[in-house]
Amino acid sequence: MSQLNLSIATTDYDHFRDLRMGLVKPEGINLNYMTLGHHECFARFTANREFDLSELSFAKFTAQVTRKDSDIIGLPIICSRLFRFSSFYVNKKSRIKSIKDLKGKKVGSPEWAHSAAVYMRGWMHNDMGVKLTDVHWYQAGANAAGREEKVELNLPKGLKLTRVADKSLSEMLASGEIDCAIIARPPDCFLQGHPDVVRLFPDYLEMEEEYFAKTKVWPIMHIIAMKRSIVEEHPWVPRNLYNAFQESKRRSIERLLDPAVSRYPLAWMPTYARKMRDLFGGDPFPYGIEENRATWEQMAKYTFQQGIAHREFKPEEIFPKGMMTKVVI
Repeated sequence: MSQLNLSIATTDYDHFRDLRMGLVKPEGINLNYMTLGHHECFARFTANREFDLSELSFAKFTAQVTRKDSDIIGLPIICSRLFRFSSFYVNKKSRIKSIKDLKGKKVGSPEWAHSAAVYMRGWMHNDMGVKLTDVHWYQAGANAAGREEKVELNLPKGLKLTRVADKSLSEMLASGEIDCAIIARPPDCFLQGHPDVVRLFPDYLEMEEEYFAKTKVWPIMHIIAMKRSIVEEHPWVPRNLYNAFQESKRRSIERLLDPAVSRYPLAWMPTYARKMRDLFGGDPFPYGIEENRATWEQMAKYTFQQGIAHREFKPEEIFPKGMMTKVVI
């Protein structure tokens, strides 16, 4: 049987390693695997659909998959997921001590459709009483000027968003031009020890554990998107890819959990990995629809509220129909 040739672009994740290296092969598929930075994956797939499959920001994916007659669909395979209470950075001179102190303040993020910021804005709006219209939002590159929005937006009525092309969020936060930044990675001003820039939640780890225990939401940052035409022509492809990604992930976690072999240059890594496995009910990084339903549904709500998704979707709508059919032996 001839193999179906597909191109794919993702960042270099350990849980994709065995698939990328060809140690795990999806049945009937030959992957031309490109390892690129995730911003390059996003930009090239969003603008030109240069790959058959691509890592894509979950927020940006929702904007594209909910378009009328969308040409893409998702796979419930997770590239990146992180809790984000660590992502609030404030200027101490703004005297912000709690999330409610952000009312009336200037808060920046690299893009409006920035998954880390979407989750935290949604938490502020729905759980903490700080509505989207209570804040003056800013958009600029995290550490360099010139970052632009990659998808169309339909911003909520009354929301104030200022785009800054000639400065970075790091610069503006350090100077006090903005009071807070919600950024996936620590801004340069924080890493360089600027005396006025601190985390709003230094106890973020405890907050995130409590949040997961309460909500069962394990925030998803990036997923795999693919051209819808592939599924229409070859309906067997999504499940075969899913199975291969699952096996690659299983091997990655097995490496983390193995106490007999020091595969990673950190002390007690297997001990910590076993703790995470138990905390997350046996699978510390689950794929699938039902396994992540609370998270899919939360992002559907938040992206629609924030004018990113064109409609509030159900998880089953954004993935190939029937791909999670149970196989019982």
